[in-house]
Amino acid sequence: MAASGQMERSSHSMDKSIILPPDEIFRNLENAKRFAIDIGGSLTKLAYYSTVQHKVAKVRSFDHTGKEAVDEPLYEISVQEEVTARLHFIKFENAYIETCLDFIKDHLVNTETKVIKATGGGAYKFKDLIEKKLRLKVDKEDEMSCLIKGCNFVLKNIPHEAFVYVKHADPEFRFQTTQPDIFPYLLVNIGSGVSIVKVESEDKFERIGGSSIGGGTFWGLGALLTNTKVKFDELLQLASRGQHASVDMLVKDIYGGGYSCLGLTGDLIASSFGKSATEDREFSKADMAKSLLHMISNDIGQLACLYAKLHNLSRVYFGGFFIRGHPVTMHTITYSINFFTKGEVQALFLRHEGYLGAIGAFLKGAEEDNPNQYSWGENYAGSSGLMSVSPELYPMQRTRSGTFDMLEMDRLDRQLVNLPLLLDASSYIPDTVDLTEDAMAREYWLSCFEEALDGVVSRAVASQPDLTDAKERAEKFSQKYQHKLKTLRQQPFAYGSLTVRSLLDTREHCLNEFNFPDPYSKIKQMENDWALKFFHKVVKSLESLNWDERQFSLVKGLLAGNVFDWGAKAVSDILVTDPDFGFEEAKRQLQERPWLIDTYNKWIERLKGPPHKCALFFVDNSGIDIILGVFPLVRELLCRGTEVILASNSGPALNDVTYSELQILTERIAAMDSVIQSGVQKEQLILVQSGSSSPCLDLSRLDKGLATVVRERHTDLVIIEGMGRAIHTNFYAALSCESLKLAVIKNSWLADRFGGKIFSVVFKYEQPSK
Repeated sequence: MAASGQMERSSHSMDKSIILPPDEIFRNLENAKRFAIDIGGSLTKLAYYSTVQHKVAKVRSFDHTGKEAVDEPLYEISVQEEVTARLHFIKFENAYIETCLDFIKDHLVNTETKVIKATGGGAYKFKDLIEKKLRLKVDKEDEMSCLIKGCNFVLKNIPHEAFVYVKHADPEFRFQTTQPDIFPYLLVNIGSGVSIVKVESEDKFERIGGSSIGGGTFWGLGALLTNTKVKFDELLQLASRGQHASVDMLVKDIYGGGYSCLGLTGDLIASSFGKSATEDREFSKADMAKSLLHMISNDIGQLACLYAKLHNLSRVYFGGFFIRGHPVTMHTITYSINFFTKGEVQALFLRHEGYLGAIGAFLKGAEEDNPNQYSWGENYAGSSGLMSVSPELYPMQRTRSGTFDMLEMDRLDRQLVNLPLLLDASSYIPDTVDLTEDAMAREYWLSCFEEALDGVVSRAVASQPDLTDAKERAEKFSQKYQHKLKTLRQQPFAYGSLTVRSLLDTREHCLNEFNFPDPYSKIKQMENDWALKFFHKVVKSLESLNWDERQFSLVKGLLAGNVFDWGAKAVSDILVTDPDFGFEEAKRQLQERPWLIDTYNKWIERLKGPPHKCALFFVDNSGIDIILGVFPLVRELLCRGTEVILASNSGPALNDVTYSELQILTERIAAMDSVIQSGVQKEQLILVQSGSSSPCLDLSRLDKGLATVVRERHTDLVIIEGMGRAIHTNFYAALSCESLKLAVIKNSWLADRFGGKIFSVVFKYEQPSK
């Protein structure tokens, strides 16, 4: 990429109002291919595919043949380069299209693309300019089919894509959990006119209605009424300052109040512009613009309701240039939908509505890569996020220029699906607390992550002692994550619902951005080596106990193992200051029974019955947790005749054990223990990857292979371990089979919220309601 100084000397320098350097906007252009562009009346949306080279930490087992393995490290760690796919979407004003195309042309190096897919009303207008600048043939795609394709894509791949708008709330956005099956739905696209489309599947949709009264009507009539040639956004801003009741005739203007027998309130509009016919006075431009906006929005809302009822559809998404994330527009449409359906249908808006056409056009040009066979995830490190539409609530907007907006999505190695054992996948919400709505919790956790940042930076640098630029990259990571936290403090809704999970995931994305793929890899290696030396001792101790004592000792061991969590500051402080803190010390830290949440007796009664057929066990930390806590319980389940599926992270997060590490650990423990060895050989013990690279757990986005094994094995018990997986997420998750959620609360604030103290125990055994 060219340095910013070189850009300033270029004859095609970017406009001075663009604050971000262009190479921070158009990223990875050297590997870009398969461009698509959607050009509207005032905004251009560009999409392209690129490959991104980044570092990954790999583990490889040492060959211990003929050696005393106990004295040798279990495995070696190497950092390797890996190439992954990324989608880039950039939105900017049409005024900058020429300079942006120049920058792209100057930085395209290896692209083999000969054609650029284009959609939108402006595609024809700028066709010659695009072909001249980029030397690519413009291939125009149908606008409506691109919108549908793009809408399907974001609804399937971005969990908090859809939201309802609540005026004067703090925050204004209420995000909806994406349904497992997104079809059918109604898309009301409000451009110059209105198109109403029923979408039944990926490739089946039908325009079932529409109206000529849309955004163009508002703009055109607004210009005539106000006698000014204003831009569309200026007209919206004018409307936001107006009082429609000055122009509109209300129910109370006719009846002196509400019309209760018909259920009409006094403030309801009886006649749009009704007062202009009877009152001999001048009306303000703002009031007329507001009245016009209400009239058109109410008309569209009623039309949408009628079609939704006619086709029995409960999900109605609104998009198009008329929406633009503008609060008055969203509020009037929401009010109209609520009024006409009596709250049975919600008006849903989309975080990335502006990109739908570009995404759809891109997908049409990338069908040979079959992008729909993968799952994609939003890269928080490279995406701008949603900005507030109410400056009075969030006056400190992002310091960067609003000229550009970015969305980046990374291709995941696998398809992600729902856990088949969710009782009702459509109502499942992973996160226990929504920080977007809980201001007190939000402030605490944002401060908590800010205070922990220096420690994360130190750990990142220490993980790469041989790389001279580690300190510089760690400082860049710190700056980027600090900026994200600052944004989230002012705009907690920027990436959907703000949760502890999203804060952790954003941090992991930023670490990866600056090539810190696994800052805890060496700590995990050391702790795994150490814990293995005590495995035999723990097993022998358990075997010497009677059945009741052994069950309690197994649970206590699992809980003690879960104490060893580097993601919890209270624990990491202990582990740094007291390197000798071990398994027995952790047991002594645990809360005595009765625990904070204690259904242990119910669990024991269940164990006296027939064995479970198959247990799915979501594991947590490396070292003592997995080796001395989890494996002894796995061993007990196998002895009872229960098959076990051990599910671990696909990629690294904090000191959580990864799938590749778990494979090596299991192989080593099997060589030490006949029960584990037999379980592996007879395929009664199976290892799977969860598809996650997070300390938390979203049961609606799991590896498809895991879901297949769960179904095939007729799994009837799910065990979820750890504070991130069983408290921050899934505490309220309802499953169709028995479940066991265990964790030690290692955060005093969180413990206080639950009514306990630090190192309080959560032991939550649940049976499905019959």
